[in-house]
Amino acid sequence: MADVKTPVPPRERTSTHTRAAVLAACVGQFLVVLDVSVVNVALPSMRSDLGTSSAGLQWVLNAYSIAFAGFMLLGGRAADIYGRKRMFLTGLGLFTAASLAGGLAQEGWQLIAARAAQGLGAAVLAPATLTLLTTTVPEGPARTRVIGTWMAVGAGGGAAGGLIGGVLTDLPRHRAARR
Repeated sequence: MADVKTPVPPRERTSTHTRAAVLAACVGQFLVVLDVSVVNVALPSMRSDLGTSSAGLQWVLNAYSIAFAGFMLLGGRAADIYGRKRMFLTGLGLFTAASLAGGLAQEGWQLIAARAAQGLGAAVLAPATLTLLTTTVPEGPARTRVIGTWMAVGAGGGAAGGLIGGVLTDLPRHRAARR
């Protein structure tokens, strides 16, 4: 009787490039979703530190959401025209610069402007994260796992927002109280 071996399908191999793209997309998605929820915890501190009115606080929340929702289609189209990687980096750069500006804001209007710029950066960044995944990972079980991971990381960003917002708001106050 002849020795017949059943062929074993090759394992899906992921290159360093693929892993880096997946990691970058997940980090980008985490930041975008985190930023929606992280500010909610800090609103009382913003009111006292910046002297912002209730309407101003509402605009701190809305500026991000309106810019994000309003420019997301444009961000996706820009990724199609100018390239996913370029738009990912552009969105991440704008998002990061606006986050720094928001952290350094001394007036309520500066914070609102920074939040709008963050929303614009997120609108460029978010569509690029998903297209990075769908173009880097081939169709099949690997892509399904990667998109599931991307979604879970986004949900984790939303959940972590409250915790991180609380730590960032209370830590400086506790240090100041010790002195």
